[in-house]
Amino acid sequence: MASGGLQLLGFVLAFLGWIGIIISTAMPQWKMASYAGDNIVTAQALYEGLWMSCAMQSTGQIQCKVYDSLLKLESSLQATRALMVAAILLGLVAVFVSVTGMKCMKCMEDDQVKKMRMAVFGGVIFIVAGLAALVATSWYGNRVARAFYDPFTPVNTRFEFGSALFIGWAAASLAILGGAFLCCSCPRRETSYPPTRGYPKNAPSTGKDYV
Repeated sequence: MASGGLQLLGFVLAFLGWIGIIISTAMPQWKMASYAGDNIVTAQALYEGLWMSCAMQSTGQIQCKVYDSLLKLESSLQATRALMVAAILLGLVAVFVSVTGMKCMKCMEDDQVKKMRMAVFGGVIFIVAGLAALVATSWYGNRVARAFYDPFTPVNTRFEFGSALFIGWAAASLAILGGAFLCCSCPRRETSYPPTRGYPKNAPSTGKDYV
């Protein structure tokens, strides 16, 4: 029962992490314009994401523009996109594989070893998906930080970390943690001992000797 609870907890954490990866990928707030230092505070906030750039007015109105051409984007941004999409697809596969191996599901009840191995395999896929999202968000954040501290970057074009990055980091951590919990349900090898031999019982003596 304890392993079943750990398995369920791992699946819930990994599933929440996968949902967070989807939300982070879709959000436009991967980086936001910085107003620190000598920047003039304007009446709008600028955001940039993987798919579009947005401007939010002081009235709360948001205007977004989707990037026109994929080929005109930076190679690093294209790689970040690819990693996040790969993480989402891997997470989708991991969900189906893990559900098949869950103890609370009736699928593959006749072979418990294969069922537990399916749950472990799903946990491994969740870990790979979380690592892909973690690499993508960390790489993007590193680029934002380097451009912010670069003295050759104009002050009015500096950006800071957006909320999508923090959601991505948290989601990747949940996916990795949940996948690790699922891997803890790996079936243990049972040591097989040879069957013990029974010693023949001595027949009770009747007191009569036969020649």
